[in-house]
Amino acid sequence: MEKLRKIWEYHDLRNKILVVGSLLILTRILAHIPLPGVDLARLQSFFQQNQIFGLLNLFSGGTMSNFSIILMGVGPYITSSIVFQLLAMIFPKLEEMQKEGEAGRQKLNQYTRIATVVFALIQAYSMLALLKSQGILPVWNIFTLVVMLASVTAGTILLMWIGEIISEKGIGNGTSLIITVGILSGIPRQVSNTAVLLQSGNTHQILGAVGFILVSILVVAAIVFIQEGQRNIPVSYARKQRFGSGLVSNFLPIRVNLGGVIPIIFAMSLLVVPGVIAKYLESARTNWIQIGAEKVQALFANQTFYGIAYFLLVVFFTYFYTSVVFKPEQIAENLQKQGGYIPGIRPGTETRSYLRDVVFKVTFFGSLFLGLIAVLPFVVQALTGITTLVLGGTSVLIMVSVVIETMRQIDSQIVMHTYERY
Repeated sequence: MEKLRKIWEYHDLRNKILVVGSLLILTRILAHIPLPGVDLARLQSFFQQNQIFGLLNLFSGGTMSNFSIILMGVGPYITSSIVFQLLAMIFPKLEEMQKEGEAGRQKLNQYTRIATVVFALIQAYSMLALLKSQGILPVWNIFTLVVMLASVTAGTILLMWIGEIISEKGIGNGTSLIITVGILSGIPRQVSNTAVLLQSGNTHQILGAVGFILVSILVVAAIVFIQEGQRNIPVSYARKQRFGSGLVSNFLPIRVNLGGVIPIIFAMSLLVVPGVIAKYLESARTNWIQIGAEKVQALFANQTFYGIAYFLLVVFFTYFYTSVVFKPEQIAENLQKQGGYIPGIRPGTETRSYLRDVVFKVTFFGSLFLGLIAVLPFVVQALTGITTLVLGGTSVLIMVSVVIETMRQIDSQIVMHTYERY
C-alpha cells in the first residue's frame, strides 16, 4: 500500500503507468477484432488439440485462436530480434555496430524493424495457408489474400510500436508485457471451465484441482528462486592509494538461468517445423509422401516423444545460447586490463578455463530447470487429471520474470524520486 501511495503521489510515474496500462488494454481490444471469413469455433478447437500450435498461440497472446488482426502477435519481432542477436556473433560489422553506443543500437533496431515486416509476411502466409489446408479458412482470391496479409503485418508492426513505447516509458519490457497480458487473459476462461467441471462434486476432480493449486504455488516459488539465483565469483582489484597500495574486492555474478526463455523459444521453433511441414504434405498426391507426413504427425502427437524431444532441445539450446551471450575470453581479458583477478586463479588462460568450468556447471542446473519447466504441462495434467486448467511452465516463467523486472523498474523510479526530493 505504501508503494501504491508513492506511485500515486509522483505524477510523472503515475502518468507513465496509466499510459502503459491504456496501451496494454488497447492490445487486448485489438486481439478481439477478428479477420472475416473463418469458423472461430473450429479454429479454437484446432489450437486446443494441437500442442505445438498451442505454444505458438501462447506467444501470440491468444491472438491466433481469435484469428484477430494481430494474428501473429509479436512473434515476428521476437524472431527478428533473435536472428540479429545471432548474426551479431557471426558478422563483425554488426558486432561493431552494437559497440557504437546509442547510434549503433538505433541502426540495429531499424534493421530489426525492417526484418520484422519480412518475417511477419512469411509467417502470416504460412499460417493462413495451413488454416486453409485444414478447412478452417475458405478458398480465397488474390485480393482477399493481399488484404489479410496486409492487415496481419500491419497488426504486428502496430504491436511492435506499442511495445517500444512501453519500453521507452521505463516501466518494464514492452514486448514481454504484451505477451504476459495475453497469457493472463486466458486464465478467467480456464477458471470458469474448471468451476463448471467441479460442480459435479466428483471427489477425484476436487482433489485434482487442490493438487493443481499446490503445484502452481510450488512452481512459482521455484521459478522465483532459480530466476534470482546466481553464483558470485569473488574478484579483487589492485588499487593505488595515498599511503601505499590496497585491494578492492567485488564479485562477478553468474546467473543460473542466463538464457531466460530464449532456449524454450528456440526449441519450440524447431519442434514446430516438422509438424507444419507434415500438415502441408498430408494432402500430397504422392502416396509415400502422404504416408510419411501422417507418420510424422502421429509421432509428434505422441506426448511422450514430444515431451522428451522438447526437454532435450531446451537443454541443448540453453548451453548454445549461454555460449553465445557469455564470453569467458572477453571477461578474462577485461579483468586483466582493469587489474582485476580471481583469488587463487592466475590471470589469462587459467581465468578463462575457470570461468568456462563455472558457467558449464551452473548452466547444467539452469538447463535442467528450463527443460522441466517446458514439459511441466504434461506432468501436471498426468498427476492431477485436470485438463481445463493448464499450468504452462513457459507462461509462468514469462509472467514471473516480467513481474520481477517490472517491479524492479518501478522501485528504481521511486528511489530516483526520493533522491530528487532530498
